Amino acid sequence: MTSASGGADMVDWNLAVATATRLARPGPEVTRGEAREVVSELRRHALEAEEHVREFTGMRSTSLLSAAATPVLVVDRPGWVRANVAGFRTIVQPLVDKLAARRSDGPGAAVFGSLGEKATGVELGAVLAFLSTKVLGQYETFAPADPALALPGSPDTPDSPAGLFDRPRRGPQAPGPGRLLLVAPNIVQVERELDVDPHDFRLWVCLHEETHRTQFTAVPWLRDHIQSEVQSFLTETDVDAGALLERAREAIGGGLPGLAGRGGPGAGTLLEVVQSPVQREILGRITAVMSLLEGHADVVMDGVGPAVVPSVAEIREKFQQRRDQGASRLDLLLRRLLGMDAKLRQYQDGSVFVRDVVGRVGMAEFNRVWTSPNTLPTKDEIHNPASWVSRVIG
Repeated sequence: MTSASGGADMVDWNLAVATATRLARPGPEVTRGEAREVVSELRRHALEAEEHVREFTGMRSTSLLSAAATPVLVVDRPGWVRANVAGFRTIVQPLVDKLAARRSDGPGAAVFGSLGEKATGVELGAVLAFLSTKVLGQYETFAPADPALALPGSPDTPDSPAGLFDRPRRGPQAPGPGRLLLVAPNIVQVERELDVDPHDFRLWVCLHEETHRTQFTAVPWLRDHIQSEVQSFLTETDVDAGALLERAREAIGGGLPGLAGRGGPGAGTLLEVVQSPVQREILGRITAVMSLLEGHADVVMDGVGPAVVPSVAEIREKFQQRRDQGASRLDLLLRRLLGMDAKLRQYQDGSVFVRDVVGRVGMAEFNRVWTSPNTLPTKDEIHNPASWVSRVIG
């Protein structure tokens, strides 16, 4: 499996970008003037949200991880795709190296080699095309610092609305934990679908995403901790096809209790099927910290909201209905297959945890959660906030 850039790889990354860009549905119709106004307002709101979040949470960026080192990019759907392919390519490197070491011999080589990097590139591109229409904003934690790992963007025509957007490109970045992406077409589409005040909605979205940027700039160890957990998970991946097939056979036969978990029979994903026991432990820790981060952002955006977003109650009600229902049967199926249902549970579980702890001990004591990896909630504690308070606060 030799990539287009040379060397061993799992995916033709350039083909993934091209496929996603070609398959992604166009955004809502806007004039160039409307697009310029949306982009400008989102940039203003991102700056405004920063101070609101800091005041509400009491979290401050460190001198080394200042906001200046974590840029805000207002992107279109192709820009979001390029940024995520670059980040994904960075984080899966341990698995790529493991596959490369086995590709010349061993039972896994025939299976993965027959698939081929181009087929995988097309598949990844199709997934990203779907997701690119759903994401309103994202804190890109693993933006590549190595210029060789980023993908170039195609030039825009000067008179196209897309030419107003930032374009993630090759090139080293200033030292920092990532960058904030706001997907302008999706924000406009959702605010129209919900029929809410567009200016309030844009600020509300920025409050959520700015909370993520504050989390990583105020907690210097957080990015490295998450990256270490993800890479440990990937390093534990068994690339032996025989072992994977045997594990799948056992799961189908009822050997994996997770398949009949919270979502009911058949609720397990393919990822759950092929996990080893060690991977399930790691994934439990990752799930807990992601629930914390997402829930914390939801609580902050609603907590700040009443003071600066007059229609926040209406926005939250309509947005929650949309989040719960999905757009169609196909949308619900794809959300399930891609693990987006798990993402939604992270918002819900994390919000309950944060609200409960803050209600018990206040925001200042809650912020002890950011002291070290040892003070992060476990997966069980996310569902039992009192146990976290007892362990950490005492």
